Amino acid sequence: MGSEIHSSGETVRFLIHFFNGRWFMVFASFLIMACAGATYLFGTYSKDIKSTLGYDQTTLNLLGFFKDLGANVGVMSGLIAEVTPTWFVLVIGSAMNFVGYFMIWLTVTGKVAKPRVWQMCLYICIGANSQNFANTGALVTCVKNFPESRGVMLGLLKGYVGLSGAIFTQLYFAIYGNDSKSLILLIAWLPAVVSLVFVYSIREKKVVRQRNEINVFYNFLYISIFLALFLMAMNIAEKQVHFTKAAYIASATICCVLLFVPLTVAVKQEIEVWNMKKLAEEEPSEVKIEKPEKDIDHLKEDGEKKEMKSCLLTVFDPPPRGEDYTILQALLSLDMIILFLATFCGLGSSLTALDNLGQIGESLGYPNHAVSSFVSLVSIWNYFGRVFSGFVSEYLLAKHKLPRPLMMTLVLLLSCAGHLLIAFPVPGSVYIASILMGFSFGAQLPLLFAIISELFGLKYFSTLFNCGQLASPLGSYILNVRVTGMLYDREAMKQLTARGLTRKDVKDLTCLGSQCYKLPFVILAAVTFFGALVSLGLAIRTRKFYKGDIYKKFRDSHESDESAMVSDSRKS
Repeated sequence: MGSEIHSSGETVRFLIHFFNGRWFMVFASFLIMACAGATYLFGTYSKDIKSTLGYDQTTLNLLGFFKDLGANVGVMSGLIAEVTPTWFVLVIGSAMNFVGYFMIWLTVTGKVAKPRVWQMCLYICIGANSQNFANTGALVTCVKNFPESRGVMLGLLKGYVGLSGAIFTQLYFAIYGNDSKSLILLIAWLPAVVSLVFVYSIREKKVVRQRNEINVFYNFLYISIFLALFLMAMNIAEKQVHFTKAAYIASATICCVLLFVPLTVAVKQEIEVWNMKKLAEEEPSEVKIEKPEKDIDHLKEDGEKKEMKSCLLTVFDPPPRGEDYTILQALLSLDMIILFLATFCGLGSSLTALDNLGQIGESLGYPNHAVSSFVSLVSIWNYFGRVFSGFVSEYLLAKHKLPRPLMMTLVLLLSCAGHLLIAFPVPGSVYIASILMGFSFGAQLPLLFAIISELFGLKYFSTLFNCGQLASPLGSYILNVRVTGMLYDREAMKQLTARGLTRKDVKDLTCLGSQCYKLPFVILAAVTFFGALVSLGLAIRTRKFYKGDIYKKFRDSHESDESAMVSDSRKS
């Protein structure tokens, strides 16, 4: 750390500053998010559940729906975060993650008696719901700590979630070998441990904006891209050559090293912040501080007066777009209703496609290792979709004032193409469809969260972004359970009848051939196209808002916040 941090006492103070800093918090959030995407591995271990418990496709899709329900109904975690510290939110999430997935593992390994279907639905719902607590704890806090870089911040964090499926795959091959049942055990304990390790690192910090802030995020981006390319290379290599246990261990070790490389960036940035803070303490700044402190007091008084107004009286009298809406104002606004409908169509269709990926490969005659490739491809391109939508939409917004909902429209059109490749398959088309669906699914989430934060403010973001996801499980239930699962089972029963068999003659109901998913995915493509048109309508409605300077208020308050921080440090 050089001459800037020379004495042992100063080193201790720096370490305290470092572990409490914004950049270390970002690194910790990356690791938490890298373990928060277990729901995307459902396609890998769902066949174990289906064969072990003797489920048909409709029952398995019902289980998939409760997974999606748990993963997307995060209102409770948002409301808890409004009234409790972040560490409490993360601890609850860790406990739920372990309990939910550990019970599933006990079931598929036969260590407990076969549970009823509703119990399995409860287990997977609890396990999947835990990721909302990780999201609320880490993601929302990061957005509040980096309000002017929220697009890239959301893209990076959700990008690591997208990579988590491929990361878990590498780790479970190294630890447990080719045993997909043990993957469920890994999903149970690893995310819980990581959240607990960093439980006190994730909290809101005073915003000290640095001039090179966007360049720092690009450094994080390059590191994460390298990780994604490494995971893709391993995915390809594992299908071409036979990997020994030692090779899997080496691959997992490199993966873990790459996960910790962002720590070096965090150290460098915290040293810079430390030096800025020391320099500010040495300069006389009482005069500069006085006015901002008065401004802060004035803003607090205004805020208190606004809070006195009943939210019920103002529910249909919302502030301008970009200001802090109350929860009811946001939920009952036309913008949120349009966004809800677009999410129902887009994310509902995407979740349905991803949940059926294992059975799609099986129906089209792909071998088991190819199905694992589909899941890994979805995970990796899910990552690329997330970082692409975060960084590119931020760039287009900053440089060309392009509305973020327009980007959502383009992403949904790309998703349509993926659905059609499943409906009308050609040799190898599922590989391309996996890439398109993974990319488009990943791109939707950062856009959804960024749009909500921009239109309705950050004050109640922890609750609103969880409310915004509610359309996703509803869409998944209708499109996955009521449409795709039932049409698949109907086609499977036709094949069973043609063979002169009945449902009681087979343990699990399986459909083979391109007809199994043709009609369901034509329907999914049509629904997604409608969602793209709805999203286009939101882009037209908000084009004037996005033409303005939507981050101006954060830049205006920066000087006041920075001066207040200097004042506090001088007092201490």
